[in-house]
Order: sequence, then C-alpha cells, then structure tokens
Amino acid sequence: MLRPAGSTGRQQVPPVGLAKRRFVLQNRDMSASLGQLELTVLLAVARLGDDAYGLAVRRDVSARTGRDYSIGAVYTTLQRLEDKGLLRSRTTDPLPVRGGRSRRQFKLTASGSRAMRDAERVAASVWAGIPSTIRLEHA
Repeated sequence: MLRPAGSTGRQQVPPVGLAKRRFVLQNRDMSASLGQLELTVLLAVARLGDDAYGLAVRRDVSARTGRDYSIGAVYTTLQRLEDKGLLRSRTTDPLPVRGGRSRRQFKLTASGSRAMRDAERVAASVWAGIPSTIRLEHA
C-alpha cells in the first residue's frame, strides 16, 4: 500500500509498469470528432435548411436511419453540436395558430460545413480500395 509522501521519510517509487505515462495526441482536436448520430443530425440540419427544428430533425434522422430516436437524444445531440460550434440556434416567433409555440431553429455554421466535408473525405478514404463486389454483397 502506498502511504502519503513524507510519512516514512523514504521517497516512494511506483511499482514497475505503473509509472505515470504521458500520451500526447498531435494535431488532434477531440472536440471536432463526430459520432455517427452527430454526423447524421448535422447532415439532417443541412438538408432541412430553414425547417431544421428539433422534431423535423428527429423525423429526418429516423426516416433515413430506420431507427426511432427519442426527441431527447436528438436535442442532446443538437446541443452538443452547438457547443462544438458546428451549429447555431435561434428561437422563432410563435406559430400563427392559437396557442402557437416558438421553435428552436438550427443552422449550420462554417465549421459545421467543414466538419461535414471532412467526414465525407474520411469515409471515402476508408472505402478506397474496397472492391465493388464486396460493397454490393453487404448492401
């Protein structure tokens, strides 16, 4: 058991193999990496344009993926993308129907457009060299 330094008067050395190691990621901005749902939501916002509000994004994502995402999962993802600077949002005026509510509308930023292009480039690079016969087998 390790004791606090100075308690025995001896300097303690961690056991072999447990020494602190430092790992440095070079040229990596982990906040800019996108998960699958994040990329799907980002693409939905780009596709929907002025109609990119929470429920419309959820419908688009669910229709294209064949998966029924909860509105909470979509709003959490939208917020995370906004925190990363890939989207921005604004609250619209209330809808012109009785009891109409405001919507939170999302729009792609320049960083969001770059992230989409980067994701497309990476996907193309990953698929490069795979014979089309293999691609068709899994379709």
